[in-house]
Amino acid sequence: GVEGIIVVSNDGIPIRTTLEPEITVQYAALVTRFTEKSKSVLTQVNGEDDLKFLRIRSKKHEIMIAPDKDYTLLVIQKPAVS
Repeated sequence: GVEGIIVVSNDGIPIRTTLEPEITVQYAALVTRFTEKSKSVLTQVNGEDDLKFLRIRSKKHEIMIAPDKDYTLLVIQKPAVS
């Protein structure tokens, strides 16, 4: 299930969160950099494309990232057991 939701400005500043402040700041900073790098790679591969959604899954967490013009939405959840 969902463990937390974070809304981050494009500058990496958390706007709203349901997580602890320390964890929020860590996720916000790392995911903002990751999203910018991903956008850069996508632009280099296909200059006409725009990043709409990222999904990162590990054994412990699944992070869903939805970047927009002014904000980025992060959802952190425990992955479903398959």
